[in-house]
Amino acid sequence: QVQLVESGGGLVQSGGSLRLSCVVSEGIFSRYHMAWYRQAPGKQREFVARITTAGSKDYADSVKGRFTISRDNAENTVFLQMRSLIREDTAVYFCSVERPTTTGWGTSYWGQGTQVTVSS
Repeated sequence: QVQLVESGGGLVQSGGSLRLSCVVSEGIFSRYHMAWYRQAPGKQREFVARITTAGSKDYADSVKGRFTISRDNAENTVFLQMRSLIREDTAVYFCSVERPTTTGWGTSYWGQGTQVTVSS
């Protein structure tokens, strides 16, 4: 069973930075497409960023230019560097193992999430 464990969340002031990490156990990490999602209170989970096995990256419009997704295949880890944080970034952040589908992308596995809170 593939397990994903996120870390790095916390409380940060508006304008600050955080780096989230997600370690994946089991399987061959270099073969996994990886992504980050987030869910704010009372809202649906939303896509944040994705990095493919080839290193291609995709971002939600709301985080473009502020967040950077990266991966370290030797450490089985995907990162999300978040800069210029705003209150609207407050959410639980989840990493996931993604798979391509006929209509786009699907999620095979989820982590348990890590809380990010941005104060004004």
